[in-house]
Amino acid sequence: MAKLNINGTMRDVTVEADTPLLWVIREQVGLTGTKYGCGVAQCGACSVHINDELQRSCSIAVGDVKPTDMIVTIEGLSVGSTHPVQKAWATVDVPQCGYCQSGQIMAAAALLKKTPRPTDQDIDEAMTNICRCGTYQRIRQAVNLAADAGTTGRRAQGG
Repeated sequence: MAKLNINGTMRDVTVEADTPLLWVIREQVGLTGTKYGCGVAQCGACSVHINDELQRSCSIAVGDVKPTDMIVTIEGLSVGSTHPVQKAWATVDVPQCGYCQSGQIMAAAALLKKTPRPTDQDIDEAMTNICRCGTYQRIRQAVNLAADAGTTGRRAQGG
C-alpha cells in the first residue's frame, strides 16, 4: 500500500512498489489525462509535476514517491482549464491529434514557473516532449502567449 498526494488529495493505493506512477495515476486513481507514450521517459506524454518539478511518470516507481511529495497531473493544474498555458493552448489552437498535449502543457507550465519570460531559445531547449503531429511552432507561440498574459508589449525574442 502506498500513500500519494495527487492534485491535493491523499490517495491510498495498493500496488507493488515497482509499479510506474503513470499506471497508478491512470488505472488506480482514474485520472486519464496523463498519457502513456513510450514507457521509457523519452516522449513526455506522461509528464506530471512532482514538488513543482517536471517528471515523466512512466519511469518513476510508486515506491520512490513519498506521501509528502505533491504530484500534480493535468487535471490538477487548474480548475476549469484556467491556467494561462491552458488558455494559450486553446487560443492558439495548438493540438492537432491532441494525444501529447497534456504532457506538453505540463512541460510549458513547469518552464514558465522557472522562467516566466523565456526566450524562444529557452522554449526550444525546455520543451523536449515529442509531438508526432509536429505542432512545435504553435507550441512555441502558445508558450509565448502564456508568458505575455497580463502584460503589455512584446518581450525580446531569443534564437
